[in-house]
Amino acid sequence: MSSTTRATVSASGVKRGRPGYDQQSVLCIAVDVFNKHGYEATSMGILAENLGISKSAIYHHVPSKEDLLRLAVEEALGSLESILTRDGATTGPADARLEFVVRGTIAALADKLPFVTLLLRLRGNTVMEREAMGRRRDFDRAVAQLVAAAQEEGTLRTDVDPRTITRLLFGTINSMVEWYKPGGPISASQLADNVIAIAFQGLHR
Repeated sequence: MSSTTRATVSASGVKRGRPGYDQQSVLCIAVDVFNKHGYEATSMGILAENLGISKSAIYHHVPSKEDLLRLAVEEALGSLESILTRDGATTGPADARLEFVVRGTIAALADKLPFVTLLLRLRGNTVMEREAMGRRRDFDRAVAQLVAAAQEEGTLRTDVDPRTITRLLFGTINSMVEWYKPGGPISASQLADNVIAIAFQGLHR
């Protein structure tokens, strides 16, 4: 993190455990380090080196490395799960609700890209990771139910299993973590338009 960014964080008025950082800024750097080295391979020493503070200073912000991972996962999952509770996902025709969820997911991924990247790389090595992966599966099941509802309403083809459609659709969306650059030539809104066009309308002219 640059000195300019630290100054901005310091000026935000958020309570800090140590000068130059608050919990959120520690979390953001930790997520970048986890994504670069892998969560399991990242020690508190590596985190301290990247933060430019001592290991003991990190504990003024969080009790453990796992707590950093828990906070990061909650950032990602909270953003995704909240989409399913909005009016656009709960009212109206099923295909419109599905499109709303797809657009919301792309927007959330673009906004929380490092956090979602970390979420998608979890391997279930701890109880907390398995719980997070379970919540991901719950999200996928909710989307599959929307797909099935749209099939029943006659707005989506019925010759493909709804779970397969969900996996293919969100496999496409999740691939954003490998190549999408926020602030680049394609906005999240434009990307959502492209995904909707291909997934809902196909590539044939």
